Amino acid sequence: MGLNLVVVARNRETLETLSNDLRARHEVDVRLIAADLAHDDALDAIARATEDLDVGLLVAAAGFGTSGRFVDAQFEREADVLAVNCRAVLGLSLHFARRLIARGRGGLVLMSSIVAFQGVPYSANYAATKAYIQSLAEALHVELGPLGVDVVASAPGPTGSGFAARADMRMGRTVHPDTVARETLAALGRRATVLPGILSKALTFSLYPLPRFARVRIMGSIMRGMTKHQDKQTAALVSSSET
Repeated sequence: MGLNLVVVARNRETLETLSNDLRARHEVDVRLIAADLAHDDALDAIARATEDLDVGLLVAAAGFGTSGRFVDAQFEREADVLAVNCRAVLGLSLHFARRLIARGRGGLVLMSSIVAFQGVPYSANYAATKAYIQSLAEALHVELGPLGVDVVASAPGPTGSGFAARADMRMGRTVHPDTVARETLAALGRRATVLPGILSKALTFSLYPLPRFARVRIMGSIMRGMTKHQDKQTAALVSSSET
């Protein structure tokens, strides 16, 4: 679309590689902000670094997840999931929504997920964070629309990115990130929620007619299949210690 970019992530080396590629392929200006959204000072750093720019679109795509039994989780890691997936999105949405209203137009893209529509055993905290994002985006779609700001919740299914490796999940079929990006931007200003990719639509619509408790059970079974290897890892550790 020819928009200049501000790209935010934790790793500056990765950002520099990405920005060089974007500049070469699309001939746009790219500004880098190396910031960890799990930290309290990240939002202020982003606000300061963009105060001289006419930002017209926020894509709140940063996020990560965890998987496995809830009682085996580490509190600090789960708190970071909450901070990045919810607290940071809240702060960014509030800050840039005010700026977009002042300029008279703009857009917010908030990354939800197909796990947002019911509880998901074996990914309980992550799914709960996406339920927050889905609810927030739906409300802002109605609130901000009359003020010139379009809001869309993008709710993809399993996506072929680095998400699964960090969450310690093993996925089968996935949606390509390009599909998520293109269909999400195409939906901005047209609907409140988009399910990018055929896989996302198939998984969501197949569960939609079922009562919520049944959807929770089915999603739990699917997630259990993606995390079974964690049981084997635990068994191997026990066996090794006994040896």
